[in-house]
Amino acid sequence: MRELLNRIADYTTLLFSGLYSTILVAVLILLIGFIIAKVASKIVHRLLAEFELSAALKKATGKAIQVEKIGGIIIEYFVYFITVIMVLNQLHITTTVLHMISAAVLVVIVISISLAVKDFIPNAIAGIYLLKNSVVKVGEVIRVKGIEGKVTSITLVETKLETKEGDTVYVPNAAMVKTEVVKVQKEGKRKGRK
Repeated sequence: MRELLNRIADYTTLLFSGLYSTILVAVLILLIGFIIAKVASKIVHRLLAEFELSAALKKATGKAIQVEKIGGIIIEYFVYFITVIMVLNQLHITTTVLHMISAAVLVVIVISISLAVKDFIPNAIAGIYLLKNSVVKVGEVIRVKGIEGKVTSITLVETKLETKEGDTVYVPNAAMVKTEVVKVQKEGKRKGRK
């Protein structure tokens, strides 16, 4: 009986020492990381859904953007990325090259996000200014950048004009703030804003 217990103890020591324990810990980190990623994704999705960001952005921009879904996916893949790095580190595979690749990926993500919002942010700020100060109102006839038309809607990022010819023109709100806007009076009088 003593010999059997010694064999079990030796086998357990062998199993949990060296390579076996390293692989076992790496697999556990992988499983736990994937579970955390799914849970974090659902939590972020629910939190963003409570703030109703998609509805607010749709109302402001006129375009349906599923912020909750996008936010959840970003968090999920970020946790996957961190988990894989931790597993590679546990297996002693992490090198300077892996760190350089990680940094390059993060730089690409930051550049992509900044390029994606470079036009949105100035237009959104200008839209808030236009809406708050009632510079232009729906129904007014204006001339901006040589285009004359009736304002049919003002959103967070653009102002929609309808010309006399029936054409629809979308003017970015940043252009509305940066250039001269002429309000055309019904009697033919004009007043401008610079």
